[in-house]
Amino acid sequence: MRQTENHAENRGVLYTRNAFPNCGMTPTSAQDWIVFGSTIAAALVVDQVIFHREAMRISVRRALVESACWIALSLAFGAWVYWSLGASSGTEYLAGYVLEKSLSLDNIFVFLLIFAALRIPAEFQGKALYGGIVGALLLRAAFVIVGIKLLNLFHAFAYVLGAFLFVAGIHMLFPGERMLRPEKSWILRFAQKMLPVTDRYDGGRFFLRENGKWNATPLFVALVVLEGMDIIFAADSIPAVLSITRSTFIAYSSNAFAVLGLRALYLAVAGIFPRFRYLHQAVALILVFAGVKMALSFYISLSAGLSLAVICGILAIAIVASVITSKSNGG
Repeated sequence: MRQTENHAENRGVLYTRNAFPNCGMTPTSAQDWIVFGSTIAAALVVDQVIFHREAMRISVRRALVESACWIALSLAFGAWVYWSLGASSGTEYLAGYVLEKSLSLDNIFVFLLIFAALRIPAEFQGKALYGGIVGALLLRAAFVIVGIKLLNLFHAFAYVLGAFLFVAGIHMLFPGERMLRPEKSWILRFAQKMLPVTDRYDGGRFFLRENGKWNATPLFVALVVLEGMDIIFAADSIPAVLSITRSTFIAYSSNAFAVLGLRALYLAVAGIFPRFRYLHQAVALILVFAGVKMALSFYISLSAGLSLAVICGILAIAIVASVITSKSNGG
Protein backbone atom coordinates (compact mmCIF):
# COMPACT_ATOMS: atom_id res chain seq x y z
CA MET A 1 0.00 0.00 0.00
CA ARG A 2 2.80 2.39 0.94
CA GLN A 3 4.60 1.54 -2.27
CA THR A 4 1.50 2.43 -4.28
CA GLU A 5 1.15 5.78 -2.52
CA ASN A 6 4.79 6.64 -3.21
CA HIS A 7 4.35 5.71 -6.86
CA ALA A 8 1.32 8.01 -7.09
CA GLU A 9 3.25 10.87 -5.52
CA ASN A 10 6.09 10.39 -7.99
CA ARG A 11 3.63 10.68 -10.86
CA GLY A 12 2.41 14.00 -9.46
CA VAL A 13 -1.07 12.69 -8.70
CA LEU A 14 -2.97 14.28 -5.84
CA TYR A 15 -5.67 12.16 -4.20
CA THR A 16 -8.60 13.94 -2.58
CA ARG A 17 -10.04 11.44 -0.11
CA ASN A 18 -13.75 11.71 0.46
CA ALA A 19 -14.94 12.20 4.01
CA PHE A 20 -17.51 9.43 3.88
CA PRO A 21 -16.62 5.77 4.20
CA ASN A 22 -18.67 4.70 1.21
CA CYS A 23 -16.84 7.04 -1.13
CA GLY A 24 -13.61 6.42 -2.94
CA MET A 25 -10.94 8.77 -4.18
CA THR A 26 -10.92 11.21 -7.05
CA PRO A 27 -7.42 11.43 -8.53
CA THR A 28 -6.39 14.79 -9.96
CA SER A 29 -3.00 15.66 -11.37
CA ALA A 30 -1.06 18.88 -11.61
CA GLN A 31 -1.91 18.87 -15.31
CA ASP A 32 -5.63 19.00 -14.48
CA TRP A 33 -5.12 22.12 -12.37
CA ILE A 34 -2.99 23.71 -15.10
CA VAL A 35 -5.70 23.12 -17.70
CA PHE A 36 -8.33 24.55 -15.35
CA GLY A 37 -6.26 27.60 -14.36
CA SER A 38 -5.27 28.35 -17.95
CA THR A 39 -8.89 28.14 -19.10
CA ILE A 40 -10.12 30.46 -16.34
CA ALA A 41 -7.32 32.99 -16.88
CA ALA A 42 -7.79 33.05 -20.66
CA ALA A 43 -11.55 33.44 -20.31
CA LEU A 44 -11.19 36.36 -17.89
CA VAL A 45 -8.67 38.14 -20.13
CA VAL A 46 -10.72 37.67 -23.29
CA ASP A 47 -13.90 38.80 -21.56
CA GLN A 48 -12.43 41.97 -20.10
CA VAL A 49 -9.86 43.01 -22.73
CA ILE A 50 -11.77 42.16 -25.89
CA PHE A 51 -15.49 42.24 -25.11
CA HIS A 52 -15.71 44.70 -22.19
CA ARG A 53 -12.73 46.97 -22.66
CA GLU A 54 -14.82 50.12 -22.33
CA ALA A 55 -17.77 50.85 -20.08
CA MET A 56 -20.98 50.68 -22.07
CA ARG A 57 -24.60 49.67 -21.78
CA ILE A 58 -24.95 46.05 -22.91
CA SER A 59 -28.07 45.06 -24.81
CA VAL A 60 -30.12 42.11 -23.59
CA ARG A 61 -29.43 40.29 -26.86
CA ARG A 62 -25.65 40.62 -26.49
CA ALA A 63 -25.83 39.62 -22.84
CA LEU A 64 -27.82 36.51 -23.75
CA VAL A 65 -25.21 35.57 -26.37
CA GLU A 66 -22.40 36.08 -23.85
CA SER A 67 -24.25 34.05 -21.24
CA ALA A 68 -24.73 31.23 -23.76
CA CYS A 69 -21.00 31.32 -24.52
CA TRP A 70 -20.13 31.05 -20.81
CA ILE A 71 -22.48 28.10 -20.41
CA ALA A 72 -21.00 26.44 -23.51
CA LEU A 73 -17.47 26.93 -22.13
CA SER A 74 -18.53 25.49 -18.76
CA LEU A 75 -20.10 22.44 -20.41
CA ALA A 76 -17.05 21.97 -22.64
CA PHE A 77 -14.84 21.92 -19.56
CA GLY A 78 -17.26 19.41 -18.02
CA ALA A 79 -16.83 17.22 -21.11
CA TRP A 80 -13.06 17.42 -20.62
CA VAL A 81 -13.48 16.42 -16.96
CA TYR A 82 -15.61 13.47 -18.08
CA TRP A 83 -12.95 12.41 -20.57
CA SER A 84 -9.96 13.08 -18.32
CA LEU A 85 -11.17 12.00 -14.87
CA GLY A 86 -13.98 9.59 -15.71
CA ALA A 87 -17.77 9.44 -15.82
CA SER A 88 -18.23 9.79 -12.07
CA SER A 89 -16.19 12.99 -11.89
CA GLY A 90 -17.89 14.36 -14.99
CA THR A 91 -21.33 13.79 -13.46
CA GLU A 92 -20.24 15.34 -10.17
CA TYR A 93 -18.93 18.41 -12.02
CA LEU A 94 -22.19 18.83 -13.94
CA ALA A 95 -24.30 18.40 -10.79
CA GLY A 96 -22.11 20.88 -8.90
CA TYR A 97 -22.24 23.37 -11.76
CA VAL A 98 -26.04 23.25 -12.06
CA LEU A 99 -26.35 23.52 -8.28
CA GLU A 100 -24.09 26.58 -8.08
CA LYS A 101 -25.72 28.16 -11.13
CA SER A 102 -29.15 27.79 -9.56
CA LEU A 103 -27.95 29.37 -6.31
CA SER A 104 -26.43 32.27 -8.27
CA LEU A 105 -29.83 33.03 -9.79
CA ASP A 106 -31.07 34.22 -6.42
CA ASN A 107 -27.98 36.41 -6.05
CA ILE A 108 -29.10 38.43 -9.07
CA PHE A 109 -32.00 39.82 -7.07
CA VAL A 110 -29.55 41.11 -4.45
CA PHE A 111 -27.35 42.65 -7.15
CA LEU A 112 -30.37 44.51 -8.49
CA LEU A 113 -31.07 45.96 -5.05
CA ILE A 114 -27.43 46.96 -4.49
CA PHE A 115 -27.11 48.80 -7.79
CA ALA A 116 -30.49 50.47 -7.32
CA ALA A 117 -29.66 51.59 -3.77
CA LEU A 118 -26.30 53.06 -4.85
CA ARG A 119 -27.73 54.44 -8.12
CA ILE A 120 -25.03 52.78 -10.23
CA PRO A 121 -25.53 53.59 -13.95
CA ALA A 122 -26.19 50.55 -16.13
CA GLU A 123 -23.02 51.08 -18.20
CA PHE A 124 -20.82 50.76 -15.08
CA GLN A 125 -22.53 47.79 -13.43
CA GLY A 126 -20.61 45.26 -15.51
CA LYS A 127 -17.26 46.57 -14.25
CA ALA A 128 -18.29 46.24 -10.63
CA LEU A 129 -19.54 42.70 -11.29
CA TYR A 130 -16.25 41.78 -12.99
CA GLY A 131 -14.26 42.90 -9.96
CA GLY A 132 -16.66 40.99 -7.74
CA ILE A 133 -16.19 37.83 -9.81
CA VAL A 134 -12.38 37.97 -9.56
CA GLY A 135 -12.63 38.42 -5.80
CA ALA A 136 -15.17 35.60 -5.54
CA LEU A 137 -12.84 33.19 -7.37
CA LEU A 138 -10.11 33.79 -4.79
CA LEU A 139 -12.47 33.74 -1.82
CA ARG A 140 -14.24 30.53 -2.77
CA ALA A 141 -10.97 28.70 -3.34
CA ALA A 142 -10.19 29.26 0.33
CA PHE A 143 -13.71 28.23 1.37
CA VAL A 144 -13.52 24.97 -0.60
CA ILE A 145 -10.09 24.03 0.77
CA VAL A 146 -11.05 24.77 4.37
CA GLY A 147 -14.41 23.02 4.03
CA ILE A 148 -12.93 19.81 2.68
CA LYS A 149 -10.13 19.84 5.26
CA LEU A 150 -12.66 20.13 8.08
CA LEU A 151 -14.84 17.36 6.63
CA ASN A 152 -11.83 15.06 6.34
CA LEU A 153 -10.67 15.81 9.89
CA PHE A 154 -14.09 15.83 11.57
CA HIS A 155 -16.66 13.63 9.88
CA ALA A 156 -19.35 14.93 12.23
CA PHE A 157 -18.85 18.36 10.64
CA ALA A 158 -21.08 17.06 7.85
CA TYR A 159 -24.01 17.13 10.30
CA VAL A 160 -23.25 20.76 11.11
CA LEU A 161 -23.11 21.81 7.45
CA GLY A 162 -26.19 19.76 6.63
CA ALA A 163 -28.17 21.37 9.44
CA PHE A 164 -26.93 24.82 8.39
CA LEU A 165 -28.08 24.33 4.78
CA PHE A 166 -31.42 22.91 5.90
CA VAL A 167 -32.11 25.85 8.23
CA ALA A 168 -30.95 28.35 5.60
CA GLY A 169 -33.31 26.82 3.05
CA ILE A 170 -36.29 26.83 5.43
CA HIS A 171 -35.43 30.41 6.38
CA MET A 172 -35.53 31.46 2.71
CA LEU A 173 -38.95 29.93 2.17
CA PHE A 174 -40.57 32.57 4.35
CA PRO A 175 -41.37 35.95 2.77
CA GLY A 176 -39.34 39.00 3.68
CA GLU A 177 -36.10 37.11 4.33
CA ARG A 178 -34.16 38.69 1.48
CA MET A 179 -31.95 41.73 1.93
CA LEU A 180 -34.67 44.21 0.91
CA ARG A 181 -32.79 47.25 2.19
CA PRO A 182 -29.15 46.93 1.04
CA GLU A 183 -28.60 50.61 1.80
CA LYS A 184 -29.09 49.70 5.48
CA SER A 185 -26.65 46.78 5.48
CA TRP A 186 -23.65 46.84 7.82
CA ILE A 187 -21.34 46.15 4.86
CA LEU A 188 -22.37 49.37 3.13
CA ARG A 189 -22.24 51.39 6.34
CA PHE A 190 -18.76 50.07 7.09
CA ALA A 191 -17.51 50.92 3.59
CA GLN A 192 -18.90 54.44 3.71
CA LYS A 193 -17.44 54.99 7.18
CA MET A 194 -13.95 53.73 6.34
CA LEU A 195 -13.62 55.31 2.89
CA PRO A 196 -13.97 58.92 1.74
CA VAL A 197 -16.65 58.64 -0.93
CA THR A 198 -17.56 61.02 -3.74
CA ASP A 199 -20.85 60.95 -5.64
CA ARG A 200 -19.15 61.60 -8.99
CA TYR A 201 -18.19 59.14 -11.75
CA ASP A 202 -15.33 59.42 -14.21
CA GLY A 203 -15.37 56.79 -16.91
CA GLY A 204 -16.19 54.03 -14.49
CA ARG A 205 -13.15 54.56 -12.27
CA PHE A 206 -13.05 53.23 -8.74
CA PHE A 207 -11.21 56.26 -7.32
CA LEU A 208 -11.16 59.99 -8.12
CA ARG A 209 -8.79 62.72 -6.98
CA GLU A 210 -10.67 65.73 -5.59
CA ASN A 211 -9.17 68.71 -3.76
CA GLY A 212 -5.84 66.90 -3.53
CA LYS A 213 -7.37 63.76 -1.95
CA TRP A 214 -8.31 60.38 -3.36
CA ASN A 215 -11.97 59.50 -2.91
CA ALA A 216 -13.78 56.26 -3.69
CA THR A 217 -16.56 56.46 -6.25
CA PRO A 218 -19.95 54.80 -5.67
CA LEU A 219 -18.73 52.11 -8.08
CA PHE A 220 -16.00 51.07 -5.64
CA VAL A 221 -18.49 51.08 -2.78
CA ALA A 222 -20.68 48.76 -4.87
CA LEU A 223 -17.67 46.49 -5.41
CA VAL A 224 -17.00 46.35 -1.66
CA VAL A 225 -20.63 45.49 -0.96
CA LEU A 226 -20.62 42.81 -3.68
CA GLU A 227 -17.52 41.21 -2.17
CA GLY A 228 -19.04 41.33 1.29
CA MET A 229 -22.24 39.76 0.03
CA ASP A 230 -20.26 37.01 -1.71
CA ILE A 231 -18.99 35.91 1.69
CA ILE A 232 -22.62 35.43 2.70
CA PHE A 233 -23.42 33.69 -0.60
CA ALA A 234 -20.40 31.38 -0.21
CA ALA A 235 -21.65 30.32 3.22
CA ASP A 236 -24.53 28.63 1.37
CA SER A 237 -22.97 27.64 -1.95
CA ILE A 238 -19.75 25.98 -0.74
CA PRO A 239 -21.42 23.60 1.76
CA ALA A 240 -24.03 22.86 -0.92
CA VAL A 241 -21.45 21.77 -3.51
CA LEU A 242 -19.67 19.71 -0.86
CA SER A 243 -22.88 17.72 -0.52
CA ILE A 244 -22.25 16.63 -4.13
CA THR A 245 -18.50 15.94 -4.11
CA ARG A 246 -15.49 15.84 -1.79
CA SER A 247 -13.02 16.48 -4.61
CA THR A 248 -11.33 19.86 -4.23
CA PHE A 249 -10.86 20.04 -7.99
CA ILE A 250 -14.47 19.24 -8.88
CA ALA A 251 -15.96 21.40 -6.11
CA TYR A 252 -13.89 24.46 -7.00
CA SER A 253 -13.97 24.16 -10.80
CA SER A 254 -17.76 23.76 -10.90
CA ASN A 255 -18.11 26.71 -8.53
CA ALA A 256 -15.68 28.84 -10.52
CA PHE A 257 -17.38 28.28 -13.87
CA ALA A 258 -20.79 29.03 -12.34
CA VAL A 259 -19.41 32.33 -10.97
CA LEU A 260 -17.63 33.24 -14.22
CA GLY A 261 -20.82 33.63 -16.21
CA LEU A 262 -22.60 35.59 -13.50
CA ARG A 263 -21.97 39.03 -15.03
CA ALA A 264 -23.40 38.08 -18.42
CA LEU A 265 -26.30 36.27 -16.74
CA TYR A 266 -27.09 39.34 -14.64
CA LEU A 267 -27.03 41.67 -17.65
CA ALA A 268 -29.20 39.23 -19.59
CA VAL A 269 -31.93 38.47 -17.08
CA ALA A 270 -31.90 41.38 -14.62
CA GLY A 271 -34.90 42.90 -16.36
CA ILE A 272 -36.97 39.72 -16.62
CA PHE A 273 -35.80 37.95 -13.45
CA PRO A 274 -38.60 39.37 -11.22
CA ARG A 275 -41.16 37.64 -13.47
CA PHE A 276 -39.94 34.22 -12.29
CA ARG A 277 -41.59 34.56 -8.92
CA TYR A 278 -40.93 31.04 -7.70
CA LEU A 279 -37.16 30.87 -8.36
CA HIS A 280 -36.43 32.09 -4.84
CA GLN A 281 -38.48 29.23 -3.41
CA ALA A 282 -36.73 26.80 -5.77
CA VAL A 283 -33.33 27.91 -4.49
CA ALA A 284 -34.58 27.43 -0.93
CA LEU A 285 -35.74 23.87 -1.68
CA ILE A 286 -32.40 23.08 -3.33
CA LEU A 287 -30.61 24.21 -0.17
CA VAL A 288 -32.93 22.02 1.92
CA PHE A 289 -32.20 19.06 -0.37
CA ALA A 290 -28.44 19.66 -0.16
CA GLY A 291 -28.63 19.89 3.62
CA VAL A 292 -30.59 16.65 3.99
CA LYS A 293 -28.28 14.89 1.53
CA MET A 294 -25.18 15.93 3.44
CA ALA A 295 -26.58 15.15 6.90
CA LEU A 296 -27.75 11.67 5.84
CA SER A 297 -24.79 10.81 3.64
CA PHE A 298 -23.35 8.47 6.29
CA TYR A 299 -26.48 6.32 5.93
CA ILE A 300 -27.89 7.02 2.45
CA SER A 301 -25.72 7.45 -0.63
CA LEU A 302 -27.30 9.42 -3.46
CA SER A 303 -25.41 9.46 -6.74
CA ALA A 304 -24.39 12.72 -8.41
CA GLY A 305 -26.71 11.83 -11.30
CA LEU A 306 -29.73 11.53 -9.01
CA SER A 307 -28.79 14.79 -7.27
CA LEU A 308 -28.55 16.49 -10.66
CA ALA A 309 -32.01 15.19 -11.60
CA VAL A 310 -33.53 16.48 -8.35
CA ILE A 311 -31.97 19.95 -8.76
CA CYS A 312 -33.04 20.24 -12.41
CA GLY A 313 -36.52 19.02 -11.50
CA ILE A 314 -36.96 21.65 -8.79
CA LEU A 315 -35.81 24.41 -11.16
CA ALA A 316 -38.04 23.19 -13.99
CA ILE A 317 -41.12 23.09 -11.76
CA ALA A 318 -40.39 26.60 -10.45
CA ILE A 319 -39.97 28.04 -13.96
CA VAL A 320 -43.11 26.37 -15.32
CA ALA A 321 -45.12 27.47 -12.28
CA SER A 322 -43.84 31.05 -12.69
CA VAL A 323 -44.81 31.12 -16.37
CA ILE A 324 -48.28 29.70 -15.70
CA THR A 325 -48.88 32.16 -12.85
CA SER A 326 -47.66 35.07 -14.97
CA LYS A 327 -50.04 34.15 -17.81
CA SER A 328 -52.98 33.66 -15.49
CA ASN A 329 -52.34 37.14 -14.06
CA GLY A 330 -52.11 38.64 -17.51
CA GLY A 331 -48.33 39.27 -17.19
